[in-house]
Amino acid sequence: MDEGGIDYLLSLRAIRERAKIVGDAAQAGKLHHFDYHEHRMDDVADFVTSVIKRDFGPDKYDTIPPHGRWQHFEVGSIPRIANMTQDWKQNGCEDLEITRRLIDLFFVSVLLDAGAGDHWRYVEPGAKQEYERSEGIAVASLHMFNSRVFAAEKSGTTPLVDGKGLEQLEAHTLAEGFQASDSNPMLGVDTRSDLLRSLGTSLLAHSDIFGAEGRPGNLVDYMVNITGESSGLDVLKLWDVLQTLLIPIWPKDRTVVDGRPLGDAWPLSTLQTQETTSATKYASPEYIQPFHKLTQWLTYSLMVPFQRVLGLQWVNADSLTALPEYRNGGLFVDLGALSLKREALDRGLKRPGGELPLFEAGDDVVVEWRAMTLVLIDKLYDMVLSRIDGVHLSMAQLLEAGTWKSGREIAAQRRPSTKSSPILIKSDGTVF
Repeated sequence: MDEGGIDYLLSLRAIRERAKIVGDAAQAGKLHHFDYHEHRMDDVADFVTSVIKRDFGPDKYDTIPPHGRWQHFEVGSIPRIANMTQDWKQNGCEDLEITRRLIDLFFVSVLLDAGAGDHWRYVEPGAKQEYERSEGIAVASLHMFNSRVFAAEKSGTTPLVDGKGLEQLEAHTLAEGFQASDSNPMLGVDTRSDLLRSLGTSLLAHSDIFGAEGRPGNLVDYMVNITGESSGLDVLKLWDVLQTLLIPIWPKDRTVVDGRPLGDAWPLSTLQTQETTSATKYASPEYIQPFHKLTQWLTYSLMVPFQRVLGLQWVNADSLTALPEYRNGGLFVDLGALSLKREALDRGLKRPGGELPLFEAGDDVVVEWRAMTLVLIDKLYDMVLSRIDGVHLSMAQLLEAGTWKSGREIAAQRRPSTKSSPILIKSDGTVF
């Protein structure tokens, strides 16, 4: 694979390899926007380890679920997925169809799961419990799924997602499903609906995998069929399918090189190895840092139903990286391993009433922060394991029980009124 080419930048391998270059710059004190305080990594490791031990020690580490969307549906200690699948079984639904339905649900729910903002809340019908952020989006998407909001035919009794239904989705329908209003504002409702409409078009364009109806759940049959007699489902094959499907759906103002869109991949000044003009930098593949965060989040999430319902295992799962989003990244800022340089901080604070720095998602500051998040979680992984003697956790388990949860908890401690990240990102609902 050409390491300067487009296919390379769309690969999982490129995410970690490019971030390592940024990590080397940090070690040399050559980051452009952050100072790296390596001595504070012990504090981060101690904090994350304490959270994991508190929740799963001393003998429940093997019960840590992999990072994925499934857990968010269980907010409020309600086993919504288990209850729903049990109902399906009682109505004669076989495991393959159950898995298809879960893939349908997880597909749309994950792609809707970008930052909702600090003020949005969702009140669950019937239960009247109020939820926010990722869990609120999960519960809202579950109710929309069961109401066939994402299906072309609305009168059916079984939940379904299909390409035509997604293509026809209107922003006001999504806003209604999320209970979004002037008094309950949600970031990026319009761009989320645009994203799902584009997803519908792409699903229909790949009928060889998703069928004539463009159903996400048909991915189950495709993955099982191509696996054959091999030792397990291959994450790398799933990744190729998802990238082919999803790259065309991302907003058109993302990075494009040689006429090909790259999705969640951004120019980064730290990757420059020689003096160039701005125009050259922004057109050159060697200066692009890929993340593909929502696609990785989707990959982690889709793997789980195959394992839990069908009992199938995955190979090459260690190719996936940490997720470079504001909870994982905020952890290192809040605990002092990363700090904004004065110029970047001042620029981020230049807005009326701004108490925290704010940047666009594609700002060089945010791209460097996200790259360092990948580097530091890889480093943290070994540090945490060394503090939990004899216990092995996968990266997916570290993300679930450790860094993501720790990032959320330290944010709530430092900023109890908003629980926001220490660095704010202007979200359009399609990156984080």
